[in-house]
Parts: sequence; structure tokens; C-alpha cells
Amino acid sequence: MATTLSSNLAARLAPPAPLSPLTVPKRLLLGPGPSNADPRVIAAMNQQPIGHLDAAYLTMMDEVQDLLRYTWQTANPLTYAVAGTGSAAMEATIANAVEPGDRVLVAVKGYFGHRLVDMAQRYGADVVTINRPWGEAFTLEELTAALDEHRPAVLAIVHAETSTGVRQPLEGLGAACAAHDCLLLVDTVTSLGGVPIFLDEWQVDLAYSCGQKGLSCAPGISPFTMSDRAVAKLESRRQPVANWYLDAALLRKYWGPERVYHHTAPVNLTYALREAMRLLAEEGLDSRWQRHQQTAEYFWSGLAELGLSCHVEETLRLPTLTTVRVPDGVDAKAVSRQLMADYNIEVGGGLGELGGRVWRIGLMGYNSQREHVDTLLHALATVLRQVA
Repeated sequence: MATTLSSNLAARLAPPAPLSPLTVPKRLLLGPGPSNADPRVIAAMNQQPIGHLDAAYLTMMDEVQDLLRYTWQTANPLTYAVAGTGSAAMEATIANAVEPGDRVLVAVKGYFGHRLVDMAQRYGADVVTINRPWGEAFTLEELTAALDEHRPAVLAIVHAETSTGVRQPLEGLGAACAAHDCLLLVDTVTSLGGVPIFLDEWQVDLAYSCGQKGLSCAPGISPFTMSDRAVAKLESRRQPVANWYLDAALLRKYWGPERVYHHTAPVNLTYALREAMRLLAEEGLDSRWQRHQQTAEYFWSGLAELGLSCHVEETLRLPTLTTVRVPDGVDAKAVSRQLMADYNIEVGGGLGELGGRVWRIGLMGYNSQREHVDTLLHALATVLRQVA
């Protein structure tokens, strides 16, 4: 028997106007992320999904863990990829390491230091901060003095501050934290895959990153690791981790030999991450780091020829992300819009205190190539002449 619909219900059930098939514009992504993924990574991702408990998929998970350990230079057993963006992996470190009332010292020198503060406060931490101007780094002496003063359970610091382009030296900090019975938590979002990192040698206890920058993968799957000291704290918690989805005590049963179901994993993103890190291992870490440094130096030289300067002194400058000072009288957003409109090039604007004062230009992973530098410098020179 046919059902007669009311006029209101019939209108609601009417299909929307038809859309044409998806067309994605071609962009050269030279901002703070995402960067362009390697075409071989896109090809790997463009496969049919299989089950997240399929034996072939479980093998891929093991391979991803081994490749992550190589890329981070760590032997941490608890190393895996969070099913989420870099911010989810950031929250995973806080959620698993912090209990209500724990004192957390955050070394703030940019936007993402403030994000760590916000997250730690939401998990009930007693947060204290030390600060440096945006564009500078902390000395080991400053950090050690803060450990002496505040006696935190966790020190959180950003290795590669995406808002400023600063590389924070970490040598000696892990030993200082261990001497103070403090866990060292490090953000490697804009350094992993492009900047030398030695987690075990530096005695880093918790670290996280993302897929879409130096690894040349896609957003949505993010590296995460915990040292034995961090795992010991996890196992001695007085109450369960407040975030069920990011609870490492549960997730290690899925990523470990037990293979206990936890969530439906992002299967195709795992394909992509495995291929991205396979390519990294094929290139070799040292060669990869050298390529990023050499490409960045070529870019910095070209900026100088255009009369443009960098915001960060060269000894602390990230090879993966450069903050370029906006010349006096130039509208930073107008330049960015023109680069996109005329050349399909994306560059980032300044965040927070650096809003309108810098462009953030990323040369990460697959995009760390001289030809991309030449393309950008030509376009930038043309646009600057037009807007001046």
C-alpha cells in the first residue's frame, strides 16, 4: 500500500541539487602543512580497504611501528600511530602522562606551547609556564633552573615550533629531567622526517608528530611514542586515563601481540603512512636530513637576493619551516591571496603574536626540492612588485 507523504515531509526528503563529480584543484602546498604527499603515497592510499584485524593489516601495523622507531631513533616498544591528526597525538601524550594535580611545566615560545598549556589544564594539571619571545629558544640553563624551581612531574616543550620556525635544542634536557624525576614530553610535529631527532639519546619520554608534514603522508594519522619511564607512570596511575579513545593502556593491546579490538583503524591512511616511511627509509635518515637542510639554505639565499629576511637566527632556524618577515607597508594576506590566485601556491600567515608580520613557508618531505624553491621565489618576486 502506497504511503502518502505530507507536503512538508516530501519537501524534506527531496534530494538536493545534483553535484558534479569531485574535482580537487592542484596546489603547491608550501605553507606550514599539509605539504604535498609523494605520488607513491597517494597511490598506496588509493587501494581498497581491508579489515582492521586482517592478518595482512596486522603485519602492516608492525611494519609501521618499526619504521616509526627508525625515524624517531628510538627502541620504545610502545610506539604506534594515533588515528587522528597531530593534535590528537598531542592530546594523547597529555592524557596518558598527566593526572589531576600533577605539576606540568610548559616551556612556551610560540602558539603550540600555549596549546599544550590549554590541554594540560583540561586534564586537571597544575600548570606553570616559562616563556621566551616568539622567535627565540630556551637555553639548557634556563630549563634546568625552571626544573629546580618548579619540580614538575612533566616538562612539555616544542622541538619545532610551527608558529615561529624555531628549532629548540634538546641535548642534555632529558638527562636534566631524569635527574629531577620528571618526564620529558616533546612536540616533533614539524621536525619528524626533516630534522635530526634522537629520542633515546636525548632521553625523551613522550613524543608525537603528524603525517602530513615531513613524512609526506596525508593528515589523519599521527605518530606517538612513550618511553619505559612514561609507561611506568601510566601503569601506576591512581585513576584511568580520562580519554578512552587515546588511552595507551588500551591501545597497546591492539598494537601489541594481544591484538584486542579497540576501534576501526583508518586502514587506507595506514597504507599511506607505511609507504611514506618506506620511502624515507629507502632514502635514509641522514640523506633525508641533509636534503632538507640544503634545500632550506638554498631558499634562504634566494630570499636574501629578494631583499627579504628571516625572523629566526640561522643557528635556530628550522629547515622544514621558515618564517619570512613581511616588508614594511606590505599586506601579508594580499600577497598570500595573490600567490594562490595567480600561481596556485599556498603559503601560511603568521599566528598569534606574529600575525601579519611573517609568512610561514614550509619545505617539508616531498616538497623539499630546489625546483619548488625556484617556483616560489619567482612567484613571490612578481607578486611583491605588484603589491608594492
